[in-house]
Amino acid sequence: MMVATKSIKFIAILVLMMTSVFAFANEGEHDNQHHEGGNKVDTPEEIKEYIAHHLKDSHDFHLYTNNETGTHVSFPLPVIVWTSEGLRMFMSSEFHHDDAGHVIVEKDGVKLTKIHSKIYELEAGADEVIFDDHHHAENARKVLDFSITKSVFGMLLAGLLMILGFGALARGYKKGAIPTGFGRALEPLVIYVRDEIARPNIGEKKYRKFMSFLLTVFFFIWILNLLGLTPLGFNVTGQIAVTVCLAIFTVVIYLFSGSKDFWGHTLWMPGVPYILRPILAVIELIGFVLIKPFSLLVRLFANMTAGHFVVMSLIALVITMKEAFGPVASTGVSLALALFISVIEILVAFLQAFIFTMLSSLFIGMAVEEHDHH
Repeated sequence: MMVATKSIKFIAILVLMMTSVFAFANEGEHDNQHHEGGNKVDTPEEIKEYIAHHLKDSHDFHLYTNNETGTHVSFPLPVIVWTSEGLRMFMSSEFHHDDAGHVIVEKDGVKLTKIHSKIYELEAGADEVIFDDHHHAENARKVLDFSITKSVFGMLLAGLLMILGFGALARGYKKGAIPTGFGRALEPLVIYVRDEIARPNIGEKKYRKFMSFLLTVFFFIWILNLLGLTPLGFNVTGQIAVTVCLAIFTVVIYLFSGSKDFWGHTLWMPGVPYILRPILAVIELIGFVLIKPFSLLVRLFANMTAGHFVVMSLIALVITMKEAFGPVASTGVSLALALFISVIEILVAFLQAFIFTMLSSLFIGMAVEEHDHH
């Protein structure tokens, strides 16, 4: 197991290094041809657009741009798309940071371009994208995108960290009742999820069945939220698709785990007039299938997106306050406020993981509870 762990670490570091070298080697030459002079982001409209762009998912890690030369410093990720001619794979660096449909990448007879972070396939015979009045592509269509985007990379990284961390915890328990090393830091959190979330909400008899899911979702969200505070700029839990999938997992688990009493009280509620029971059944089903998961996904998505937006907005004060207060004062105020909010975000990262896990266990507990008919 120790050899496997070291091998995983070595492969991960090697892939990251090779990807970075590949990017740095290929970005500079094209950028010098197409980004001469560069454009500074120095107006409120440009700052707002810049923040909105960085909150979205992307096909590469963009670190920074040299405004004088227009050179982008970043490293790409694999693009994997299903086109009309089958599967096509290449590195996102071939788009050269273009996101407006200007750069066309041809792969085995298929012409691809990127527009607003979406990859399109051009129609046969087309050499450039034709846009309508609303800037929609008229001669290109979206492809099925299975690419390793920044968010996907973040989820894979979070999964790898969980495997390594819980693997260390499991090996620690094999050596003795008290784990050693990094496992000792994880054990209190595992016990906290068990004793403060699972047991009170699901019950002593059935909580063990759902512990694997609750632990997975808690640490998965928490690690992703912490990764979002790094300079790499992950915003995985700020992607609506990710929070929707997490909410769907919770829905499927508590619907398929529902007891006979749960479905009986949901579909044919006892103690109320028969004429009202079908109406209440529809209301209950809407609540369990739509309203409860919607509250889960929106709470996580909105809070994490708002946190990133606030931090980047405070950093942008360096630019917006420069003329009024000077570079030194504006930088000091921006740094102090951004640092304060970043510390708060560390707490929010844990809090959002706790809330999602708590509500999931609460919904599961409602579904598996056995009612006392006496």
